[in-house]
Amino acid sequence: MQLASASPGFKAQMTPKSNFMIPIIGIDIGGTKCAISVPEGAERVREVARFATMDVQGTLARIYAEVAALRPTKDTLFGVSCGGPLDARSGLILSPPNLPGWDRIAICAELTGRFGGRAFLMNDANACALAEWQFGAGKGCRHMIFLTMGTGMGSGLILDGRLYEGANGNAGEVGHLRLAAEGPVGYGKIGSFEGFCSGGGIAQIARRRMGEFGGPSVLKGKTADELTARLVGEAAAAGDELALEIWRGVGERLGEALAMLVDVLNPERIVIGSIYARCERFIAPAMKEALAREALPGSVRSCEILPAVLGDEIGSYAAVAVARYHARS
Repeated sequence: MQLASASPGFKAQMTPKSNFMIPIIGIDIGGTKCAISVPEGAERVREVARFATMDVQGTLARIYAEVAALRPTKDTLFGVSCGGPLDARSGLILSPPNLPGWDRIAICAELTGRFGGRAFLMNDANACALAEWQFGAGKGCRHMIFLTMGTGMGSGLILDGRLYEGANGNAGEVGHLRLAAEGPVGYGKIGSFEGFCSGGGIAQIARRRMGEFGGPSVLKGKTADELTARLVGEAAAAGDELALEIWRGVGERLGEALAMLVDVLNPERIVIGSIYARCERFIAPAMKEALAREALPGSVRSCEILPAVLGDEIGSYAAVAVARYHARS
């Protein structure tokens, strides 16, 4: 992705399944940074601005200023990606835990009121699923599951060529699935998928296993704040046996959860981001064993498990992907 300062005007994006040009602006709102992006051709996205998230009013003022510099028109489509909770249908941001003070922010109404056009808000897991489907590892398939596997465990579901959001927009909350009666806590539930396979859960596992492991390990003696999934990954890369054991356990639980998804949804591709993309070599062997053991063989054979490819740029691609997706409908 190319990063540049905002400049007047931008190229319109040829939307899928259409024969007309529609200008698109993507707005990614995160707890630490925000980004404004535009499409660059059919396959790429260009960030025109990236800045630290500040207080609510300061951040919104910067967003609107950067958007104004792009000279949107009454035909512009705005795609907004943000962590939940949200009311996507009403375009409201509803106090996400990583955005204190963002209480009932009517982001879509503000954008269209100021600039015209149409605006669409989507939770970041669904938006990232669209991004990997349109631009990344999910290109070309009709049945795809995207797993965030970052600080938490969320997912987005592409079923029969469309994003599936469910009755009230909560489809894909796979992190809430319980995998065991006991275990690390994630999504407020003991033994959940998020507890076993997210960054926060892996840190819990490392703290517990550090006291149980009899051999030497660079993880021993680390404080609770120092024991992160990143540190466990670095230790595994250096050959630390405790770290490698932790990743084998994560892989097994991941495979068990994927087996449920494969059996129920029969996807042709599962794309996994963040931690899996960085630590695939430590996770994949045990994951594949568990998946083969637990899932229907024919469904497993029909499904590829791939790491996400958009990396740290995924938020900017996601915001643009939201607008592109709604341009089709």
